[in-house]
Amino acid sequence: MAVKIAAPKPPERVLYIDATDQVLGRLASEVAKKLLEGYRVYIVNAEKAVVSGDPHMVIKSYRIWWELKVHVNPYKWAPHRPRSPIAIVRKAVLGMLPRSKQKGREAARRLRVYIGVPEELSNKKFQKFEFADAKKLGHKFIRVGELAERLGWKGVATRP
Repeated sequence: MAVKIAAPKPPERVLYIDATDQVLGRLASEVAKKLLEGYRVYIVNAEKAVVSGDPHMVIKSYRIWWELKVHVNPYKWAPHRPRSPIAIVRKAVLGMLPRSKQKGREAARRLRVYIGVPEELSNKKFQKFEFADAKKLGHKFIRVGELAERLGWKGVATRP
């Protein structure tokens, strides 16, 4: 009788990323690549990420999204636009994944985005991407938290 031996599971590949002063598009592209490689990615401080460009033009371009409407029941079918920093960062990353394929949908499930640093992740070592550093921009930018507030985000509700 043959003995079945189960192969040991490989260690889970996990990335903890601090989005403070990271350019959103560059951060999102690298995170999307890591998700497709099989990593589980946790992004903290989403409100401190940076969108490059003149702040007035960035806000104006995000507001153009809201002018797109449909004729039939716009509350149900119109494009829903993100307002919270979590949703803005998440949408940037998910927009770079092939979600029409199985591997893209699985990669999207491995992404977690947080405002601030949650207690369960406070003792982890966070990584930053050198090429995505906002200090290299040298021109105008706006933080995702400030952009979200300008778009109507009410902020984080504190529990009593």
